[in-house]
Amino acid sequence: MTSTIDLLTPAKLSASVHAVAGSSPLVLDSPHSGTHYPADFAYACALSALRTAEDTHVEKLYDFAPGLGASWVEAYFPRSYLDTNRNTTEMDVTLLDAPWPHAVETDPKILAKVRLGKGLIWRATDEGVPIYARPLSVVEVQARIENCWKPYHAAVKDAIDAAQARHGYSIHINCHSMPAVASASATDFPGETHADFVVGDRDASTASAALSGLVCAHLRSLGYNVAYNYPYKGVELVRRYSDPAAHRHSVQLEINRKLYMNEATFKLHEGYEPLKTSLQSLLAVLLKTDPRTL
Repeated sequence: MTSTIDLLTPAKLSASVHAVAGSSPLVLDSPHSGTHYPADFAYACALSALRTAEDTHVEKLYDFAPGLGASWVEAYFPRSYLDTNRNTTEMDVTLLDAPWPHAVETDPKILAKVRLGKGLIWRATDEGVPIYARPLSVVEVQARIENCWKPYHAAVKDAIDAAQARHGYSIHINCHSMPAVASASATDFPGETHADFVVGDRDASTASAALSGLVCAHLRSLGYNVAYNYPYKGVELVRRYSDPAAHRHSVQLEINRKLYMNEATFKLHEGYEPLKTSLQSLLAVLLKTDPRTL
């Protein structure tokens, strides 16, 4: 089974985000599983190279979540076109044909990711292949922010706000997948062999350590190898909308793709259904958990 590849025309860009309102305190979002490649992307590398950036099939792994009352937000556009898990200040100005008229990130730790070619707008694939053979205009980048970044972030914020208003607390799971082995230009740890799951809360700053510990413990009880805050701690979407002191908890959950798909062909394999059952089990636990009592 492969992802559907579509080209988003300008008219379709207004529908670049899919959101389903929920009734529970649980909010899930998938920012990187989009496979609708915008017509104005004009990339120069092979599509197969771009597709390695997708969190392939993550939206399928959690397609049961709305039925449990969880809010769901999903990006249709691909991560390589615009990465919603980056701040708009994480701009790689070397891509542009003119000076960027907005604020640019100065934090050296964040800039390290931009230098890898993984800023708000990607410059290179995970293997270091250049994506463009042209400079990008300031206008087209601004359009991507307006049509993709802003609607996505608004949908996530609205879902978390609504959950908090209904229940007095919210649990936000930022849903991702990762390769079995880190690519050469993907992270600060090239060649890293990944665990089955990585649970990230930016060192207990975006969710209580007790809640993150509960997630880790449950997954380990199911037989999985689970890492905590290494090598992924969580990025913009958990940072921006969390406030554990105010009972707004955000956890980034990375799933090793080897558990459910063939990374070379993008096809689901026999591990898909058991993994999905495990995720249903995890969400059932979270739906019964009030983090204020942990």
